[in-house]
Amino acid sequence: MPNTVLYGGDYNPEQWPDEVWDEDARLFDLASIDTLTVGVFAWSKLQPAEDVYDFGVLDRITEHLARTGRKIILATATAAVPPWMARRYPEVTRVDFEGRRHHYGQRHNFCPSSPAYQRLSVALAERIAERYADLPNLVGWHINNEYGGTCYCELCAAAFREWLRERHGTLDALNHNWNTPFWSHVFTDWDEIVPSSALSEHWRGPNHTAFQGITLDWMRFASDALLGNFLAEKAAIRRHSTDIPVTTNMMGFYRPLDYFRWAEHLDVVSWDNYPPDANSQDRTALTHDLMRGLRGGQPFWLMEQAPSQVACRDVNPVKPPGVMRLWSYQAVAHGSDSVLFFQMRASRGASEKLFSAVINHAGRSDTRTFREIADLGAELPRLAEVVGSRTRSRVALVVDWDSWWAVEISDGPSRHVSYVRTLVDWYSAVHACDVDVDVLPQDADLTGYDVVLAPLLHLLRDGVAERFERFVRGGGSLVTGVLSARSDIHDNAFLMDVPGPLTGLLGIRVDETDAQVPERANGVALDAELGGATHSCSLVFDLVLPQGAEVLGRYTGDFYAGTAAITRNRVGAGSAWYLGTQLDGGGLAAVLGTVLDQAGLVGPYAHTAGLETARRYSADHRYLFLLNHGDGEVSVSVDAAGTDLLSGRDFAAGDKLTLPPTGVAVLRGASAGRDETGSRTR
Repeated sequence: MPNTVLYGGDYNPEQWPDEVWDEDARLFDLASIDTLTVGVFAWSKLQPAEDVYDFGVLDRITEHLARTGRKIILATATAAVPPWMARRYPEVTRVDFEGRRHHYGQRHNFCPSSPAYQRLSVALAERIAERYADLPNLVGWHINNEYGGTCYCELCAAAFREWLRERHGTLDALNHNWNTPFWSHVFTDWDEIVPSSALSEHWRGPNHTAFQGITLDWMRFASDALLGNFLAEKAAIRRHSTDIPVTTNMMGFYRPLDYFRWAEHLDVVSWDNYPPDANSQDRTALTHDLMRGLRGGQPFWLMEQAPSQVACRDVNPVKPPGVMRLWSYQAVAHGSDSVLFFQMRASRGASEKLFSAVINHAGRSDTRTFREIADLGAELPRLAEVVGSRTRSRVALVVDWDSWWAVEISDGPSRHVSYVRTLVDWYSAVHACDVDVDVLPQDADLTGYDVVLAPLLHLLRDGVAERFERFVRGGGSLVTGVLSARSDIHDNAFLMDVPGPLTGLLGIRVDETDAQVPERANGVALDAELGGATHSCSLVFDLVLPQGAEVLGRYTGDFYAGTAAITRNRVGAGSAWYLGTQLDGGGLAAVLGTVLDQAGLVGPYAHTAGLETARRYSADHRYLFLLNHGDGEVSVSVDAAGTDLLSGRDFAAGDKLTLPPTGVAVLRGASAGRDETGSRTR
C-alpha cells in the first residue's frame, strides 16, 4: 500500500464528455488530488444488455488516470442494477417491509437472494478484475457501494429458511431457541417460517415486533445475505488479483448490518462520514474508532465525506471555513490512511446535483471549497510518515450489534433508550479525559486493557461473563449498566437474578427496573469519592440490591429514594462497576472520570474545552493530534518535546501551543514503544 495519505475521492467521468476530463485533471493537479474511485455506478454503461459488455469508456478512464498520474480505487459497479435487468428478471427488484414489490428505480434496488443478480453481479466483477487487475496504479478494489436495505420476497424467505437450518440444525432446536410455545408459534415444517415483516410479526413499524427471537434472527440473516453478495464478488476478484486490497464502504453506526461480521472479510475497512450536524464531533470520533476497531486496530480508509454541504437532508448547511480540514484531520487522528470525498465533480442532475463537490458546476478553481481542498492537498504529504501507524489504547468500549438490535426491538421497559446515543454519551465522558478508546466486540481478547466499558450489553454470549471476571480479577475495571446481561443470544431471558451471569461479578441483584417518560427525571446523589454532587438521570431506573457491592450513588426521588443506583464490587485486584440508570453528562463524567483516574489514565489535556486529542504510534514515534472544535482559541502546555508536522515548529516539554478555532497540530515525538503511562498488562 502506498506510503501516503490517499487524497481524492469518488469520480464519475462516464457521466461527462471526454473533453471535460482534461480540465478535471488540471484542477486535480491544482488540488493535489492523487487517488480517484471510479466505476461505482457504471453498470448500465459497462453492460448495456445481458449478453453485451462494453468496457470502452472504462478503458479510456483508466488510461486517462494513468496518464495524469492518479492512483485508482476501482469499483465493481454492482451497487445499482441497470433497467434492462429489472425488466428481464422482475424478481431482481425488492419486496419491501409491507410486502410490496417495487418497480425499477433508486439504488440499493436489488434482491440479494435473486439468482439473476447473484450471477450477473459476479460475472461483471470477474470481467472487471480480469481486465484491470494488472493496472500499475491500482490501489484498491471497491465492491458495490454502501450496502444496505432489506428484501422480504419469497426468494429471501427461502434463503432465510436455509440460513435457519444451518444456524439451529433442527426444528426442535429452533422452537426451543425461539420459545415458540408463546402465542402458539410452534413450527412443524420449515416452510411455515416467513420473513419478519409488517405482514407477520411486526406492528407499528420495524422496531415493534411480537417475537424478538424471530426478528433478531431475521436481522442477522439480512446482514449475512448482503455479505454473501460481497463475498461472491470478492472471490471473483481474487481469481485474478491476489494482492490488491478489497473493501466496500461502510456507513458508520448503520444498524441493519453487523459490521463486526463483515470486517473479517475486508482487507481494509472503509467508511463514509456524513455527520448529522456540526456538533457531533464525539459521535464522529467514536465512529472512526469503531471503524478502526472492526479489524483489531488496523488503519482504515475514509472513503467519502462531503467537501461542504450534503443534499440528502431537510436542511443542508455548508461546512464553515476550516471545518472540512478539521474533520479530515480528525479521521487521520483516529486511524484513517486516506482523506477521500464524494464527489469530485458536481452532478448535472438527479438527487445529488446540489451535493457539494470538489469541482462545482461552473468548473471554477477560485471557490472557497476548492481553495480549502487545494490547501489541504498541499499539506497532507507532511503526514506521510503517519500512514500505517496505530493507536494504543488502554480503554475498550464494547459494541455489540445483537444487543443494539435487541434493546431497540424489545417490548419494555422503555422505547426511548437509544443504543448509539448511550454509547456516544459514555464515549464523550471518557474521550474528554484525554483518553484514546478502542472499540471491541463483546467476545474480544481483553489483554492489554485496564478499563472496559460495556453499556447496554443486553445479549451476553457464552463465555463472556467468565472473560470479564478474569479481566477484573487480574486488576481491570469493568463498567456496565442498566439493561445489560438480560438475555442469551436468542434473546431469551436468563432464568436467574438480573443481571444474569454477571450478578456475582457485580455483587448486586436488580429487583425491578422502573421506566418513566423522558420529561420525568430522577436524581442520583454521588458519594464523595465520585465528587459528592447530585446529577440527573432518566428513562430507566434499576432498583439495585447490593449483594456485596459498595453503594457509590443513590436515587434522590420516587419510592426508591435512598436506594442504590451506582455500585462497585471489588473482585481480586480489580473492580466491577454498575450504573443502574441513564445518567446525564455530568454524572457520567463524574463516575467514568473517577474510574479512569483511579486507573491512572487521565491525560494531561483532559477537560480542555473544545480540544480533542488522539494519538497514533509507529515503532519510533508518537503522533499527538490536537484538534480545536471550539469557537475560541485553545492554549495548552505541551506534555513532551516534539515537532508539529503541519507547521514545522519545534516544541519543548512545557511550551505553550495555541490553536485558533478549527486549528490542528500534529506533534511528532519519541515513542517509548508502549503507552507512556505504563499499562498494567503490557
